[in-house]
Amino acid sequence: MSPTTQSGTVAADPRSPVSTDRTRAFFDAQAPDLTILDTGEDTATVQMAAATLGVEPGQIAKTLALRDGERSFLLVTRGDARVDNTKFKATFGAKPRMLDAEAATELTGQPIGGVGPFGHSGPVTVYCDVSLQGFETVYPAAGSPTSAFAITPDRLAELAGARWVDVSR
Repeated sequence: MSPTTQSGTVAADPRSPVSTDRTRAFFDAQAPDLTILDTGEDTATVQMAAATLGVEPGQIAKTLALRDGERSFLLVTRGDARVDNTKFKATFGAKPRMLDAEAATELTGQPIGGVGPFGHSGPVTVYCDVSLQGFETVYPAAGSPTSAFAITPDRLAELAGARWVDVSR
């Protein structure tokens, strides 16, 4: 039986292919040229993902589940970036708050370590930090802690319907 969250919804199982299948379905409909790389290795942290994919940590497109008061959303930054509290507050009007694992999974339908910018269980607002623009290709998670895909930062933002923001250092 699948575990449930406090709100009674079924929690995403990191071993389940459902989250990756939703990302694949999104690609089939919106970007059939993109391919999910299922590494079979744990890529849940920036360092593990970079080592597994053979890229520098900055090229990992880290997807953070945040709250700015009442709103929850995703922020995609380069892997070695940190959210700058002053810039974040100037942009969003509040201090950043990370969602806990349960709230992030509930928001996206994806397990921690596999949260990506696409393939969510429902609508999610996505922002892309300008730090991604320092790379020709970045590697976000694809819905599981063992999957990723290669994409240009501009295409990532376009497909996610994301607004560019400058909130990291």
